[in-house]
Amino acid sequence: MCRLPGVSLTVPLRVAAVAESHWVSILPQRPGEVPMRCWWAPPSGTPRAGLLVLPEVFGVNGWVRGVADRLAGEGYGALALPLFSRTAPALDLDYSPESLGEGRSHKELTRTPELLQDLGQAGRWLQGSLGAAGAPGAPIGCLGFCFGGHVALLAASLAGIAATCDFYGAGVATGRPGGGPPTLDEVAAVRGRLLCVCGREDALIPPQDVAALEQALTSANAGRLASGLRPHRLLLVPGGHGFFCDQRADHHPESAALAWGEMLTFFGETLR
Repeated sequence: MCRLPGVSLTVPLRVAAVAESHWVSILPQRPGEVPMRCWWAPPSGTPRAGLLVLPEVFGVNGWVRGVADRLAGEGYGALALPLFSRTAPALDLDYSPESLGEGRSHKELTRTPELLQDLGQAGRWLQGSLGAAGAPGAPIGCLGFCFGGHVALLAASLAGIAATCDFYGAGVATGRPGGGPPTLDEVAAVRGRLLCVCGREDALIPPQDVAALEQALTSANAGRLASGLRPHRLLLVPGGHGFFCDQRADHHPESAALAWGEMLTFFGETLR
C-alpha cells in the first residue's frame, strides 16, 4: 500500500498515551487545501488500523463523534472529518427537517475533486498519527453514512484506502458531487475492498439503484477473484434510509446491530 507523505499535525502525536477523543485542526500543506476541524478518537493501545469516518449532511455532530468513539473502543484510530470544509467547516446539526435543508444546501456546493483532496489530506494526517502511536504503515479504511457513504465510495478510489464501508450512499448510480459520471463507475478500478450496506425499504436508494450497485460489485468481483483479491460485498438489511442512526426516525436497532457486526468483521478481515 502506498504511504501518504507530507503529514503536519497541530496536536501532540502520542495519541496512544492519551487515548482521549478530542478536536484536532489539520492545516493545509498543499495548494488548494483548507484547514479541517476533525474529531480524533484514538484507541487506548496501539491502533490496529486507521479509519476515516464521513458524516451525513448534518456535519460532524454528536452522533458521528460517537461512532468514531465506538470504533476507537474496537482498537481503531478513527478520524471524523467535515465534508463541507469550504462552506461550513464546523457544521454540527440535529436531525430536524430544518437541519436537513441546511445540510443539503451545503452538499449542493461540494465538488468531487475538492472532496478527494480533503480525503487525501485527512488520510496523510491519520497515517502520521498511526505511526506516532506505534503502528507505522498500518492500513487505512473508510466508512461513511448517507452523503458520507456516497463520498466513501469515491474515497475507495484512492490508493491509500484498503477497505471502505458505504452505508446507504444515495445517488451513486446516477451522478457524483458537482456533476459528472456516476460514482458507481469507480468500482471497477477499486483495488481495496468494498462493503455496501443498504436498507431494503430505503426510498432514497430505489430498486434500480440497488440492482446497478449489485451489478457493479459482481462485475468487479469477477476480476478480483481471478487476481486472488477478496470480493466486494453488498449487504441488504430490513429498514429505511438512516436505519443505522439512533437519532433518526427510521432507526432500526436490529439492522443497526447486524450491520455493525458485519462491518467489524469486514474491517477485521481486510485491514491487517
